[in-house]
Amino acid sequence: MKQTLGIFLLLITLSACSEKKTILKEPKVDKRVELLSIVFRLAESPVYSQKSFPKYVEKIKNHFGEFKNHDLIKYTKNELRENGVDYSAVMSMAIHITEPPNMKPIIPFSDNLLEKPWEKKSATKFLKLLNQFYIDTDCETFLNNNKELYETASNRFKKVYQNLDLEWYQNFYGESPKGEFRIINGLGNGGASYGPKIIYPNENEVVYAIMGTWSVDSLGVPKYKMKDYFPTILHEFNHSFVNHIVKKHHSELKESGEIIYNKVKNEMNKQAYGNWEIMYAEALVRSAVVTYMKDHNYDKKIIEKELNEQLNSSFLWTGDLVKELERYSNNRDKYPTLESFMPEIVKFFNKTTYEIDTLKKRIDARRPKVISIKPFSNNSQNVNYNINQVIIEFDKELVGKGYSIERGEKTFPKIKNPKYSKDKKSLIFELVDLKPNQEYQFVLTGWGFISKDGFGMNNFEVNFKTKKK
Repeated sequence: MKQTLGIFLLLITLSACSEKKTILKEPKVDKRVELLSIVFRLAESPVYSQKSFPKYVEKIKNHFGEFKNHDLIKYTKNELRENGVDYSAVMSMAIHITEPPNMKPIIPFSDNLLEKPWEKKSATKFLKLLNQFYIDTDCETFLNNNKELYETASNRFKKVYQNLDLEWYQNFYGESPKGEFRIINGLGNGGASYGPKIIYPNENEVVYAIMGTWSVDSLGVPKYKMKDYFPTILHEFNHSFVNHIVKKHHSELKESGEIIYNKVKNEMNKQAYGNWEIMYAEALVRSAVVTYMKDHNYDKKIIEKELNEQLNSSFLWTGDLVKELERYSNNRDKYPTLESFMPEIVKFFNKTTYEIDTLKKRIDARRPKVISIKPFSNNSQNVNYNINQVIIEFDKELVGKGYSIERGEKTFPKIKNPKYSKDKKSLIFELVDLKPNQEYQFVLTGWGFISKDGFGMNNFEVNFKTKKK
C-alpha cells in the first residue's frame, strides 16, 4: 500500500513538473531580438542606443561599427524611423520572422499583421535588406562568439523566473493559458522591456516578455535583481490568460471601452495602448497583479505602491476592479473561471463610464502642480535675457530623484545644472545663452516630476519671450 502511494505521489510530482515546463519555458536569449536591437542601435534609435550594458555595447561597436552606412541601416534610419517604426514595433517584427540565417515571415506579411506603423511593403523590404545585412556583417560569427554570454545571462535570470507561482495563475483563472508565454532576455535593449505577441491563423497566440538588461555586476556581466525584474514577468504572464477573454467578449465590452478610452486616450497613447481592447486587457492584467500580491501576502506598502502606479498610469478604476476580482475569488462555486465572471466585468465597465470623469478628477488632485515660476511668470512677454537662475515651485513634495523636461514647438532654451531644493518642492536650474526678442518653450512631464506617493504631474508648458535689446 505504501509503495503504491509513493509511486502515485511520484507520478503527481512528475506530472506537475512537466505541466510547469509546458506552461512556461525557461528564459533564453533570442537571435532575432539581438539582431534587430543591433540594427536599430546602428540606426541611432535613442531607445535602442542605451549603454546600460557597456561591455556588450562595445562588442557591438567593434563588430558592426563599420556598417553604419549599410543599405539596411540607411533605410531604417531615414525611412522606417522617420515613419515611426521604433520601440515595440521593432520587437513585433523580431517575433514574426524565423531565426537567422535565411529569415522569412512566420505568417505572410500583411498591412495588419505587425504593430503599426509597419506595412506589408516596408516589412518586406526591411526583411530582404536584413538578410543581406546578416551576411555582409558576418552576424553569425558575432552571435556565436557571444553564445556563452547569452547562456550566462539567461541562467542568471532563472532565479527571477523560478519565483513565479505558476499554480496561482491556473487556480485564479480556472484554466490553462491559451497558447504560450516566452521569456526572452534582450541584452541589447537597455532598460526597455516589451510584451509583443504573435497570433497564428488558428487563433493560438504566443505572448512574449522581452526583458531588457539594465544592470550589471562589478565584472560587467548582467545581474537580475528580483525587485527590478520580477514585476514585469508577473505582469506579462497574465496576458496569456486575459487577452483571449477580452477578445471573446469584444462586442459586450466595445461600447464602454470606446467611451472610457476616449477619456484617457492621450495617456494610453503615451504607453503605446492604441485602442480600448488593449486598454481593457491591460486593465485586467494590472488588477490581477495586485490580486496576486494580496494572495501572496505582500507588504501593504508594496501593494499600495503598485496600486498607485496603476492609478498614475491612468488606469483610474484599478482599485474598484481589484474588488471585483476579489468578489470573483470569493465565489468560485458560482464562477469557476474568470471567463464565466466576464458578464460581471462587463457590468463593471458599463458602470465606470458614468464615473470616469469623477475618477479622473480624483487622481488629478493627487498629481503635483506648478504654483509659481521665478523670476518671471508663465507666458511672460518681456523676460530679461540675462537672467540666470530659474526656480519652479510645486504644490507638494516630490520624489526628487529625476526630472523630465521636453521640447515644445518653440525654441528650446539651454538648461544647465538642474537640482531640487532641500524640501524637494522646487526645481532650480540655469538658463544660458538666451537671445533677445526670442520665444521659448519647454514642457515639464510626469516621467520625472512625481509626488512622494507616486503620482506624476500632467504635462505643463512653460512659455516666455525675451525682451528686445
